[in-house]
Amino acid sequence: MPESDKRPLTIRLCQPRGFCAGVDRAIQIVVLALKKYGAPVYVRHEIVHNRYVVEGLQNLGAVFVEEIDEIPADHRHCPVVFSAHGVPKSVPRDAAERALFYLDATCPLVSKVHKQAIRHHRLGRHVVLVGHAGHPEVIGTMGQLPDGAVSLIETEEDVARFAPADPAALGFVTQTTLSVDDTAGIIGALKQRFPAMQAPAAESICYATTNRQDAVKETAPGADLFLIVGAPNSSNSRRLVEVAERSGARRALLVQRAADIDWDEIGAIRTLGLSAGASAPEIIVNEIIEAFRERFDVTVDLAITATETEDFPVMRALRDVELTRADMAFVNG
Repeated sequence: MPESDKRPLTIRLCQPRGFCAGVDRAIQIVVLALKKYGAPVYVRHEIVHNRYVVEGLQNLGAVFVEEIDEIPADHRHCPVVFSAHGVPKSVPRDAAERALFYLDATCPLVSKVHKQAIRHHRLGRHVVLVGHAGHPEVIGTMGQLPDGAVSLIETEEDVARFAPADPAALGFVTQTTLSVDDTAGIIGALKQRFPAMQAPAAESICYATTNRQDAVKETAPGADLFLIVGAPNSSNSRRLVEVAERSGARRALLVQRAADIDWDEIGAIRTLGLSAGASAPEIIVNEIIEAFRERFDVTVDLAITATETEDFPVMRALRDVELTRADMAFVNG
């Protein structure tokens, strides 16, 4: 389309957005394992919730399985990587019984929640986990403790129905990728019903979730459309869509690639908000901006609300391998 025919469009680009330190570390672990040990490297569950990343790692030689019993007996010498979401204690125990060599890519902030839950349990408290049923992180956290030691709470309605054996011996933790506002409401309701309930030693919702939600809150008011780059099974990405809608965007959508955008449906927008969930690579954000440039006279307004400096090192077994920019080109562009 000729430049003169293009309608003006301001893109409010959130910063921070996209990969967090935990996601970056998990992807690096798979790439480094492939460099050090060769293909195949098995990965239990999606390493992060993003098909572009998963397919890129598959092209490098990673093989994704849902359970480790899917690994062929003659491949037991191959490394298996546990995803960033964390796993129940039964998984590494099963891996050890099968004599598998495993690398645990659990995000350190998820591991912190595991430790918080274990601490509550050791102090004689029943653990209340605020999270979403079926999410891998929730399954992993509940799997740190014996059956019946953890109760999952998803909504304030769940709080009203919750009937613990000892209301004076409760401690809570939360899934790291929840909506800050929703979680505050649920925890407030829990504290009102159970005033003796103990909080974790530190905040459970991770810095990246909070920062990305704050950036969306800042940029959503007055936006005709807000796009969140992320996968449908990405909890933190779905929460960003909800935050955008609640914070003043006329409409908010979750998209995985530029090809997902229905251009006929977008209509005459003048202001677009754009962010990405913590498992979405920057290369897709750039792809979407370029798709809008083809159709609009685009001005990008970078909205910086926080600076992230966190860096989580990989495990010692992989620190002798050099990671180059070319190794990560499939996610960095």
